[in-house]
Amino acid sequence: MTVYYANGSTETDLSDAELSSALAACLAELGERNRVLAIPPDFTRFPSQAGRLTCMLYQQLQDRLVDIMPALGTHDPIKDWQRERMFPGIPAERFRQHDWRHDVVTIGHVPTEFVKEVTEGIWERPWPAQLNRLLWEGQHDLIVSIGQVVPHEVIGMANYNKNIFVGTGGSQGINESHFIGAAYGMERMMGRARTPMRLILNEAERLFCQHLPLLYVLTVIGQRPNGELAVRGLFIGDDPECFELASELSLAVNFTVLDEEPQKIVAYLDPEEFHSTWLGNKAVYRTRMLIGDGGELLVLAPAVETFGEDPRIDQLIRKYGYRTTPEIMAAVEQNRDLQENLSAAAHLIHGSSENRFRITYCPGVLTADEIRSVGYGAADLNEMLQKYPPAELQDGWNTRDGERFYFIRNPALGLWASRARLDRED
Repeated sequence: MTVYYANGSTETDLSDAELSSALAACLAELGERNRVLAIPPDFTRFPSQAGRLTCMLYQQLQDRLVDIMPALGTHDPIKDWQRERMFPGIPAERFRQHDWRHDVVTIGHVPTEFVKEVTEGIWERPWPAQLNRLLWEGQHDLIVSIGQVVPHEVIGMANYNKNIFVGTGGSQGINESHFIGAAYGMERMMGRARTPMRLILNEAERLFCQHLPLLYVLTVIGQRPNGELAVRGLFIGDDPECFELASELSLAVNFTVLDEEPQKIVAYLDPEEFHSTWLGNKAVYRTRMLIGDGGELLVLAPAVETFGEDPRIDQLIRKYGYRTTPEIMAAVEQNRDLQENLSAAAHLIHGSSENRFRITYCPGVLTADEIRSVGYGAADLNEMLQKYPPAELQDGWNTRDGERFYFIRNPALGLWASRARLDRED
């Protein structure tokens, strides 16, 4: 097992030429491959720069890159305009859609004893390792998983083998992985590379996937002073060390710790990237360890038009709403529909403030009544955009009309916490 390339720091700014050169060098070291599958993220991870890297892979391999399957997880299938924007120049016929409810195979189960130990008794059953059939049965001689390492609410740090077992996984594995994370507690995991679900995925890969020619291409993304994205790190390898190196850099780049807990946080959801609260609630997940007790999170959501990316999950969010953990756990015990869709239950827990602070959505498509029906407060989008115009605000502290607040332009790019809350968690 090997780390083929590792380059990054908080000041690094890798160019397209450097990224392409690193990828080419790794392919040369691996030797000739003639049937390659690429697994990049979907458009919801556009800032990851995985689209650019996939295009570089296609430029270098051409017809040897036979399949590209975006790791959708539970998300909507990628739309034509999203594919063209994220993967320009790659023929449409090269792409495959992942169907998380039907087109999967269970390749094995991580034993109950292991799962029970790493989850501290929270989950006492075997975890099903599921993969898309194309990945498992496609007879590729190289499988390139591409994506961004960044703090994450379900698994601590995103990507690596999560891109495989969740991004191309099946309903049972995804449901249980989300629920294990929610039951264990987001605030115990976010920003940590070694978490219960990560240990379970590592064990699944060790037990069942040693014969698969997996290669991980991992980015760490930061921002330049002008707000533009910068590739702060690139790590390519086939073992956990590659992921651990990327995670260490991501914490330095993407984790902001403040001495003061804001009473008001304003988060902006870019209309091109965020169309559901399933995705938009990163504004909740990534700021919950920063906002002060009794404070308010105001979410500017001009393109949010639905709750769930999946129609069934959307129905369940509308039915149960974002309630406290005890309320959702009780609902799971009492209702078969949640028992069969544990990722929805996990999402409801993730999206709750646990009555510690207020969440106010300013939707552009969903109505105020719909927002209130799931347990959030609602405010008029146009009015709030005039009061908090994103183009005029800087990331971090702002003061307007005598009000001091903390602004986050893209909550998907990081994790925020107060030093005092981190000390309490420790």
